[in-house]
Amino acid sequence: MKAAVLVFPGSNREGDVARALELVSGVKPAMVWHADTALPAGTDLVVLPGGFSYGDYLRCGAIAARAAIMEAVRAHAARGGLVLGICNGFQILCESGLLPGVLVRNARLRFICREALLKVERNDTPFTRRYARGAIVRFPVAHGEGNYTADATTLKKLEDEGRVLFRYVMPDGHRDDAQVLNGAANSIAGIVSEKLNVLGLMPHPENHVDPQVGPTDGRALFESLVGVLEKA
Repeated sequence: MKAAVLVFPGSNREGDVARALELVSGVKPAMVWHADTALPAGTDLVVLPGGFSYGDYLRCGAIAARAAIMEAVRAHAARGGLVLGICNGFQILCESGLLPGVLVRNARLRFICREALLKVERNDTPFTRRYARGAIVRFPVAHGEGNYTADATTLKKLEDEGRVLFRYVMPDGHRDDAQVLNGAANSIAGIVSEKLNVLGLMPHPENHVDPQVGPTDGRALFESLVGVLEKA
């Protein structure tokens, strides 16, 4: 798997996701600066990491969405290339138009840093094939603007098309939109594009991949990507 991790001013999780990719695939990803205008030749996967790109000025991800490298990312996605945006990366994908909706301030106006329980809604995508459908997994969250918001038409389309891949759930596994940790509509934690090749995910799977330092619930996401690309 040939992966490229984008680096914006203010990114702070690029090292974490690069380590996760190397740990699972055995190959170091390329680190691509925001001012570059092209991805490395043969790139299979582009990852937009977490952080506070450009200091979160204007709106989270709004300036990064207009960075020079994003034209190459849009072209990569249009060709069917895989794109993964985590936390701030999810915000950037929404601001750039690669995913619908927007991430706004958490409902209780507080930064949230804790573990969250998620339900894997489907396992027939490049990002979830190593999970069981309906599995409950635990990923860390660390965000102040993780409240996924979209108009009613967009939400209905996402639900009807099965494009919600990860959803926040309660400790007993049930969904409770009134109690979701950040106020996200329909308890949405992660969504995919129409072609299922672009995933935006607010929690951090890259921080749960190594049994030497903690849980490994995030590892299957990266193993899914490796497996899909190996078959291709």
